[in-house]
Amino acid sequence: MQYQIRHKTIYTYSQPITLEPHTIRLRPRSDGWQTLQNFELEMLPTPVSQSQIIDLDGNAAIKVWFGSQTTELLEIQTRSQVETHCTNPFGFLLEPWANKLPIDYPTSLRSQLQPYLQGYWNTAGIDPIAIQLAQEIHHAQNGETVGFLTALNERIYQNCQQVIRETGAPLPPSITWTEKSGSCRDSAILFMEVCRAIGLAARFVSGYQEGDPDANDRHLHAWAEVFLPGGGWRGFDPTHGLAVADGHIAVAASAIPQSAAPVKGGYKGKAQSELKYKLSIQPAIGQ
Repeated sequence: MQYQIRHKTIYTYSQPITLEPHTIRLRPRSDGWQTLQNFELEMLPTPVSQSQIIDLDGNAAIKVWFGSQTTELLEIQTRSQVETHCTNPFGFLLEPWANKLPIDYPTSLRSQLQPYLQGYWNTAGIDPIAIQLAQEIHHAQNGETVGFLTALNERIYQNCQQVIRETGAPLPPSITWTEKSGSCRDSAILFMEVCRAIGLAARFVSGYQEGDPDANDRHLHAWAEVFLPGGGWRGFDPTHGLAVADGHIAVAASAIPQSAAPVKGGYKGKAQSELKYKLSIQPAIGQ
């Protein structure tokens, strides 16, 4: 599928402020899953300088500086054209030793995956509620790796009501599961934590999803990717109960959600800020 994406983010401030350096992660990935054919970025005020960078997680990011000018507005507008390629999200062959959970990773691989295996919210380890949910699904699926992931995805989708929460950090997985409600980033964190509870490496992904073509509202989206030996990173979207395929456009991924944030930066001043955005995701002409 080919998509044209227009995304405008507007921050307004109650009085003039000075913008500190910002990191922009709104450039879609370009890899074997999707090809970025065009990307444009416009900002007001215009940065005095900017730099293309590859961050620690391999995401394409843009660092911008604004100097000492004051402003009551920060507007970030991107235009992207992306072609997605994955029509079969299960088109992979697991390593024989990865078909059953828990996976016994080779030592070298486990050391590389360590950041994706640690509990996100509980400094003492994995969230106990995530551990219980992992054990229930593991038992029901007889330890089958792909069956576990499919059942977990469906369990969250069927039991948790989706809400729109435009700002704020993800909620702890125990709150999301207990209240049976959460935003897409909350559901993604819950999915990740349950995966990590059973020893599956998982990371957070921010991006776009094609959504309902008849709906006017569009929002940034979040889901999870799981590292499967033999299959690499594979996406699962518990908000929609889907294995990620060509209807998702990934932008950034990280073991830590904050490191995949679309916009990160601050300002100097005592003003209050307000966020608004407008997002359009359309199949390209001819699709």
